Amino acid sequence: MIETPATPAAGPDDAAGLRPAAPAPSGAAAAPPSAPPPAAAPASGAPALLRWAPLALALLAAVLAAAAWVQAWNTQQRTRALEAELVKRQQDSSVQATEARTLAREADQTAREAAAKMALLEARVAETSMQRTQLEDLLQALARSRDENVLADVDAAIRVAMQQSAITGSAEPLVLALRQAEERLARYAQPRLERVRRALAQDLERTRTAGVTDVTVLTIRLDEVVRQVDDLPLQAVVDRRQLQRGASPATPAVAPPAAPASAASAAAAAPSWSERLATQWRAFGGHVWDEVRALVRVSRIDQPEVMLVAPEQAVFLRENLKLRLLNARLAILSRQFDTAQTDLRDAQAALERYFDRSSRRVVAASETVRQVMAQARLVTVPRPDATLAAIAAATGGR
Repeated sequence: MIETPATPAAGPDDAAGLRPAAPAPSGAAAAPPSAPPPAAAPASGAPALLRWAPLALALLAAVLAAAAWVQAWNTQQRTRALEAELVKRQQDSSVQATEARTLAREADQTAREAAAKMALLEARVAETSMQRTQLEDLLQALARSRDENVLADVDAAIRVAMQQSAITGSAEPLVLALRQAEERLARYAQPRLERVRRALAQDLERTRTAGVTDVTVLTIRLDEVVRQVDDLPLQAVVDRRQLQRGASPATPAVAPPAAPASAASAAAAAPSWSERLATQWRAFGGHVWDEVRALVRVSRIDQPEVMLVAPEQAVFLRENLKLRLLNARLAILSRQFDTAQTDLRDAQAALERYFDRSSRRVVAASETVRQVMAQARLVTVPRPDATLAAIAAATGGR
């Protein structure tokens, strides 16, 4: 670029020639009139600057465009490099995920195999432990002495008898077990077993005197009463069989006819009409008296409501009594003695109120129910604690 000296730009007044010329300094010679004025010479550099300005702008734009293109190309290359890196990493991640799934599947299979082996080992260990326990018990049994074996057998028998007594509610199994244990220990003349024998004798005596309820006998008695209910006479119903037995009709005694020896003797033996009339009258009076006795019955009734029971209701009364007795039987079998006592009291009240207490069958049935009521009570079978403590002391002392 060609540099030109800076000249003041010409204003609008200068171009029109209206601006006055600067005064010349004093003492200077005046310029010839034909020479151009000195102020017009610097104005020739402006058109040259204007000509080079578009070129500079184009060059600057080209440089900027080149720089932008270079920057864009660099950005595109970086973007492609990043995309390639991302694709590569994604592929690596997919490969690693596949390998991880394969390893997880293998680990799962390995864990299942290990669990199966562990279960097999636990089963074998449990079997080995059981065999070891059995072997230890066998060794202990072999190492025990004869007295210890006897005491162990007695203890086991007594405990089994206690369980049977608790189930059946009877002291017979426990009494039998204690008696057998006492007889077995009596055969061994060992001083260390004497304490156990004394304890057995005490528990046996205490168990015998306990008075435990015999359920079997009570149920049998109730069954007998239930079978007799249909034959028990009621106060409100007349028993025709008793009336027939008590009122036997008087029949005239008629002598058997004898063969007449002769007409005279036959006429003498024949009764007169008055005798025949008296005999028939007596027979008729006896028959009427029997009928009257069958129609009218005089008895003492302490409870008037008993006579309100109709003959049709006697069947329901007997069936209700049977149900009461059967409920008491079931309650005794199930060891619910409170319920049994309630049913037995109701049955006893029904027997005393509605049935004829002058009959021996009613009295026997009422007495049986009263005995069952007295014996149907809850009695706890005593535990042979003294015997068990003596056996434990003898076994622990050795």
